[in-house]
Amino acid sequence: MAVENQNFMEIQIPHQKHYHGTNFPLVLSPTSALPASISSFSRAIKNQKPLIDSLLLKSGAVLFRGFPVEVASDFNDVVEAFGFEEFPYVGGAAPRTRVVGRVFTANESPPDQKIPFHHELAQVPEFPAKLFFFCEVEPGNGGETPIVLSHVVYERMRERYPEFVQRLEEQGLIYTRVLGEGDDPSSPIGRGWKSTFLTDDKGIAEERAAKLGMKLEWLEDGVKTVMGPIPAIKYDEVRGRKIWFNSMVAAYTGWEDVRNNPVNAVTFGDGTALPADIIYGCLRILEEESVAIPWQKGDILLIDNWAVLHSRRPFLPPRRILASLCR
Repeated sequence: MAVENQNFMEIQIPHQKHYHGTNFPLVLSPTSALPASISSFSRAIKNQKPLIDSLLLKSGAVLFRGFPVEVASDFNDVVEAFGFEEFPYVGGAAPRTRVVGRVFTANESPPDQKIPFHHELAQVPEFPAKLFFFCEVEPGNGGETPIVLSHVVYERMRERYPEFVQRLEEQGLIYTRVLGEGDDPSSPIGRGWKSTFLTDDKGIAEERAAKLGMKLEWLEDGVKTVMGPIPAIKYDEVRGRKIWFNSMVAAYTGWEDVRNNPVNAVTFGDGTALPADIIYGCLRILEEESVAIPWQKGDILLIDNWAVLHSRRPFLPPRRILASLCR
C-alpha cells in the first residue's frame, strides 16, 4: 500500500526493485500541502519521524525527491531534523572534507574510478547505523550510487558458495592497508593516518587504533594497519536475519594505489588468501541485485547501513554528492 499523508507521498520511479511487496528504495515526494521551504521540510521530518523510521526499517533505503534542498546548509538542517547522533569518521579509508556542520564530501576519489560495494566502515568494529547522501550538483553523466540489500546478497552467496560462506562465518576476515602520512586525492583509499585517526600524534593514533582492535606497524613514510579477524556475516537482530556485512569485494577489487596491492588487502581470518573466482562471483551477484537511480539535484538518500551496501559509478563532472554519518 502506497504511503501518503499531509506531508509525504510515495511515488514510483524507474530502476526500483520490488521485494515481498516493498519498493527498494522507497521514494517519497512532497504533497501539495507541504510549503516549499527547508524549514517546512525539517518540521515535517520531525513530525513524521516514526513513519519514516518504519519505512526505513521495511525498505532499507528511502529516497527523498522533489524537496527544496539546495545547498549543504539545507542538507545539514535536514540531517539535524532527524535527531540521530553524529558518527565520527574514524578508521575509514576514503578522503573526505568537512563542508558544514555534520556534512562532509562523499569519497573524493577521481571521477573515472569506480568505488566498489561496501557497508560503511564494515572493516572496523564501530560503524554508523545510518547514512545520508545529498545531491548538491547533478552529475554530468554517470555517477550513480548503486545500492543493494545485504540479506539478499547473503542468501544468494550461501546458495551458490555454501562452503565459502560457512568458512567466512567461522573465521571472519582480516583487512590490511598501508596509509601515508597525508591524504592522497588520487587514490580511492587515500586517507592518510593523520586524518584517519583525527590526530597528528602517533601515540593518540595508536590509542584510537587499539580501541578499534586495529594493529599498527609504523613505516618510514606511513603506517601499516591490520584489522581483524572481524566478522564478515552479521545477524540483524531488528529484522531477524543474517546479512552480508563486509568490505571483501571492495578491498579485493578496489584497495589499490602506490602503497597497496588489493589482493593482499583482505584474507580469511587465518591469513590464507581468498579465491578470486568467488570474489568476482560475489561481485556479479552484487551488480545483479543492485539498484542504480540517476541522481537529481536536491535528492537525499537515507540508507540503513545494516541493511544496505552502496557503491559509486564513474562519472563525468560536474558532480557533488555530500554525506553525513549517524549512529
